[in-house]
Amino acid sequence: MAHLLPLADPADPRLADFVHLRDVQLRKSLEAEHGLFIAEGEKVIRRAVETGHPVRSFLMAERWLSSLSDVLDRVDAPVYVVDDATAEAVTGYPVHRGALAAMGRLPLPAVADVVRHARRVLVLEDLVDHGNVGAIFRCGAALGVQAVILSPRCADPLYRRAVKVSMGAVFAVPYARMTDWHGGLAELRAAGFRLLALTPDQSATPIDKAPMGDRAALLLGSEGDGLSSRWLREADEAVCIPMSSDAMALGVDSLNVVAAAAIACHSLVR
Repeated sequence: MAHLLPLADPADPRLADFVHLRDVQLRKSLEAEHGLFIAEGEKVIRRAVETGHPVRSFLMAERWLSSLSDVLDRVDAPVYVVDDATAEAVTGYPVHRGALAAMGRLPLPAVADVVRHARRVLVLEDLVDHGNVGAIFRCGAALGVQAVILSPRCADPLYRRAVKVSMGAVFAVPYARMTDWHGGLAELRAAGFRLLALTPDQSATPIDKAPMGDRAALLLGSEGDGLSSRWLREADEAVCIPMSSDAMALGVDSLNVVAAAAIACHSLVR
C-alpha cells in the first residue's frame, strides 16, 4: 500500500523527481541518470502500472486520492500530497490533471525481439518532437500496428509530453531503438520486412495500391526534411498519400507527419 505524505515545501528534496518538468534539457539528463519517466493523469498512470512499470513516487492533490485509490492500494511507494500552488512551484506549470507518478523504466528490448512476431511496424527516423512521437504511437496503437522502431536520434517516447499525448499508447505498442542508423534497415529486411518509404512525392506509388506482403515496415521521416536520402534509397518502394490536385495548385503539397502517419497506418494494416 502507498504511503500518504503531505508536503508543503516545493524545495523538499523528496520531490526531486518532479522538478521543472518543462525544462527539456534538464529532464533528459535527470531521467536518463535515474532511469525514470513521468506519467501524468489518471488514465496514463493506470496504463503504466498495468504494464509493469515500477512506481518510485506519486505527486498529487488530495482530491485525486479516491479516484486512484485502487492503484495506490497495490503499490508500495510514497504519495506526496500537495496543494495546487506547491505542485506548480515544483513542476513549473499548473498540473491540471492533478496526479503525477515518477516511474522506473524497464529495460529496452532489442529490435529483433520487438519485431519477431510482428507483421506491421512503423520505423521513425529522427523525429525530434515528443508530441509527434506520442501522437504517432497513439495512431499506430489504434489502427493495429504491432511494433515501433526508433532511429538512434528519435525523441524519447517516455518523455512526459510524449506519454501524455499518446494517452498511454506508448505502453501498448512494443518499441525498440536502433543502435545503428546506417545498418538498421538491413536488419529489418533480413527479418523479412518489405520496407515502404513514405514521401510527399506524388510520383511515388499510392500507399493504398502498394503491395504489403506478409511483413511490412513503414518508414516515416523527420518533421522538416522527411526521410534521409539513404533511407529512401534503401527502401523497397517509395509510397505516397495522394493529394488533392486543387490543394496542390494552392501550394498545399503535404501533410504533417502525424496526419500522414494516421492515414498511412490505415493502409498499412488493411
